[in-house]
Amino acid sequence: MSDAAQPTAAEVRAAAEAVKTALDRHLAAVERRSGEEDPAVYDAFNELAAAAEAYDELLYDRYDEVTPFEIPGEDTLPPYTGPEEPSALSVLIRRDYAVAEPQRLMAQARRVEAADEDAPDVEASGTVHGALGLLFGEFEPDEIASRHKEFGLEEGDSTLWVTAADESADPGEWLEAPFEEVDPERVVCRFDVSTVFDEELDDDIDDIDDIEDIEDIEHDEDGDEEDGEDGDLTELDGDLDTDLDTDLDTDLDEDDEPARLEAER
Repeated sequence: MSDAAQPTAAEVRAAAEAVKTALDRHLAAVERRSGEEDPAVYDAFNELAAAAEAYDELLYDRYDEVTPFEIPGEDTLPPYTGPEEPSALSVLIRRDYAVAEPQRLMAQARRVEAADEDAPDVEASGTVHGALGLLFGEFEPDEIASRHKEFGLEEGDSTLWVTAADESADPGEWLEAPFEEVDPERVVCRFDVSTVFDEELDDDIDDIDDIEDIEDIEHDEDGDEEDGEDGDLTELDGDLDTDLDTDLDTDLDEDDEPARLEAER
């Protein structure tokens, strides 16, 4: 950042004061909350998060320093305030892709183009954006999602939101800005897909594996000790058996009992 664009010390100080004020408001909202999902607490949390983020950015831009805390992301939706029995709903879907193989993408678009007798003379499949227009115009989004590798695409994050409405929108009402007026408090449910969840799961599995490895080591150590004790007992039993057999053989030889027994038989 250039010196001209750097925030002033006064701006950083004001941002710090805003954090203090937001912190007090958040504490007050928590102390007065009416339940686990009190909207006032939720709003105070968001205000505190925004103030802390602004202060962190200004502090870094001005002094190249950061705060020692991090505001966690929102894991849950705000309390639902929509109609209990919605008469209409909207399904909002976002799917991200990376163009991993442009040549494959354009090759698939050429096949679509060749099969269309009414296609214009200008080939749209010669560019990536033209190929994308052909493919998404030919195939349903769900089909592209299931066959993305065939089209040279690589899946990224995706999300699906189901929002409730009091009544259906008029035709063409929201087409100019379809995603601008989404009310999070009217989201009935949402489903997110991201590799970040897989990474978190892998970390949990690694932690479990580490614990199991430690338990296996402890078990092996206990087993070695037990094996050593069993070995000592076995040797002791063997020595006792040998001593008893020797004593018995000596007694029998002295009394000639085995010889008399054989003669009587």
